[in-house]
Amino acid sequence: MSDAIRVDGLLDLKATLQSGQAFRWSRDGEWYEGVIFGNLVRLRRTPEGVEFTSFPEPEDAFKDRLADYLGLSDDLDAIYRSIGVDEHVKAAIERYPGMRILRQEPWECVVSFICSAWSNVRRVSTTVESLSAKFGEPIATNGTMRSAFPTPEQLAATDEQAMRLLGLGFRAKYIPASAKLVAEGRVNLLALREAPFEEALDAVMSLPGIGDKVANCIMLFSLVQRSAFPVDLWIRRVLSDMYLGEAGQKMSVPKVRVWAQEYFGPYAGYANHYLFHDWRNAGKRS
Repeated sequence: MSDAIRVDGLLDLKATLQSGQAFRWSRDGEWYEGVIFGNLVRLRRTPEGVEFTSFPEPEDAFKDRLADYLGLSDDLDAIYRSIGVDEHVKAAIERYPGMRILRQEPWECVVSFICSAWSNVRRVSTTVESLSAKFGEPIATNGTMRSAFPTPEQLAATDEQAMRLLGLGFRAKYIPASAKLVAEGRVNLLALREAPFEEALDAVMSLPGIGDKVANCIMLFSLVQRSAFPVDLWIRRVLSDMYLGEAGQKMSVPKVRVWAQEYFGPYAGYANHYLFHDWRNAGKRS
């Protein structure tokens, strides 16, 4: 039994789910399958909105949480008016109208982006899926077996060696250590959605293995900090080529981030992700 969410504005489901924000979505024809908030979810775009199924939570109970996850309350018209004054961002918006920033479960986002350091989307997806299968609660329905993402308490009970066996390498020690801090309540991730930017940044960076770039990914994709601006190699190239010239290559990551936040304004994170997605797909358009 499926349900539907009405979408009045733009929504590019493919770009939203498969642009490097989240790592547990796969596509089967017109349907996307993923595991979010402990539920196996299938969804597809329809002319009226989004049709979906969820398990184990019934669709009527899960509907509002899915709408929030997809960022459907974001006012894209206002965001586009703000960041679209820049010609490069405007061009990216015109190529991917309706790409939204997700509001993911913060703990899963923390671990996913710790895993992303010096890695790629495919490898991170494999690692996150392995973590879930090994330590998360199983979800089985209609012949499909997936697992919920493990809680901080579940990962706090592991150790570095267990993470190394999953191929996490130098990142292995960071996940159990971060899990302990979150499980013990020393870092309250959800509360950071209401915190000022610098306070949230300091709190996220207090977790082991998280620097400015990863912290800004976590803040943008799960903590609703829309001015967050992750600076990785791709974005540094974009900013150097289009805005800063050679000087951009010599600036530190925090200095590049601050420049971009001042330049793009309160929705700098949206500008970041449109530039990132557009640049990453540039070769596919040629």
